[in-house]
Amino acid sequence: MALPIIECRDVSKAFTLRTNRQYLLKDRVLGLVRPQLREGGTRFWALQSVSLAVDPREAFGIVGPNGAGKTTLFRIMAGIFQPTSGTVRIRGRIAPLLALGTAFHAELTGRENIYLSAALYGFTTPEIRSVESAVIEFSELGHFIDVPIKNYSSGMQLRLGFSIAAQLRPDVFLLDEVLGVGDAHFQQKCLRHLEHERMIGRTFVVVTHNLDFVEDTCDRAALLVQGRVAAIGAAKDVVHHYRTLAGD
Repeated sequence: MALPIIECRDVSKAFTLRTNRQYLLKDRVLGLVRPQLREGGTRFWALQSVSLAVDPREAFGIVGPNGAGKTTLFRIMAGIFQPTSGTVRIRGRIAPLLALGTAFHAELTGRENIYLSAALYGFTTPEIRSVESAVIEFSELGHFIDVPIKNYSSGMQLRLGFSIAAQLRPDVFLLDEVLGVGDAHFQQKCLRHLEHERMIGRTFVVVTHNLDFVEDTCDRAALLVQGRVAAIGAAKDVVHHYRTLAGD
């Protein structure tokens, strides 16, 4: 039996919510002798003891209400966040397609961001150079590829981000609501490409509020509620459980 391509074991993630923030240097210095002026904070657990495994060639959905910890888990899988406790193991190369605006350097051009983003995914310069033309063609950005990203619309960012991942052929696609924006033509183009990638054995992890998409497309899914796994199993069963909890 093949080992999971993504394996999370007892993953927890805490953030410190700052209070009494001091922005002036003098306040920070006074805080050394006056405790009431010191910056305080409370700990918020975004994830608590999350365990799940994604198998090779599987499409796996992650669903749950706002604030459930979906995007935090996604970013831990992508290597952007480190868990406070627990372990995550990835067996293969991943391409995380995050919510727009988080993966690009605004001052760099689209072409420059191809190299930056792909390098962050772990691809070498020769590998990136070999697919540069294909990325640009798939994106349909034309001469805008040499315009700084800060001048791109959200739809143009989507085109470029998806095109980079599509042409680099990773072992795992991580999708965080990335198909929720952009024009219908390009969305359909992306979906056709993802269908092709599934047919040839790529693995997908999808974080989304689109329950119909999870039910129709994913093999299995996990439901997160308040940072914990509330259900995991066949996608249709998990979606049904979530809808029941939500009163749909």
